[in-house]
Amino acid sequence: MAIGERIKRIRNFRKLTQAQLGEAVGLSDVRIRQYEIGNRTPKEEMIQELAKALDCNYRSIYEPSLYAAEDVMYALFELDEHYNMPLYEVVNPEDPTEKHIAVGFDYSLLDDFLNTWKKKKEDLASGKITKEEYFEWKINWPHAKD
Repeated sequence: MAIGERIKRIRNFRKLTQAQLGEAVGLSDVRIRQYEIGNRTPKEEMIQELAKALDCNYRSIYEPSLYAAEDVMYALFELDEHYNMPLYEVVNPEDPTEKHIAVGFDYSLLDDFLNTWKKKKEDLASGKITKEEYFEWKINWPHAKD
């Protein structure tokens, strides 16, 4: 998802108009529209301002380059240089004929983060939280309110 799509998604989630978001960061609604359709890209400082106005972590707006499988692999290779990352074959509990490769991290803090995320996904799957509450948690992580 491009940065403009992320801005629009969170702006709509917050039920703000382009004009309201623009006013909050000192820009016109035209500029917000340009960001959202991809005609312009906000600079790092503006991303910080937009995140503040949208009440979310700026990383939920910032555009990572991890959408291509090759980019993901290179990111994993880089992480493997810093952390012991064992690979595991895991069986899908819903379909035992389906196997996947899972990545482990020998880093207890990251394990804690991943465990928290796993619990949130379980809460979503069980109906304990709504999609909106899950999205709210993700866009504010690690400062999300539980």
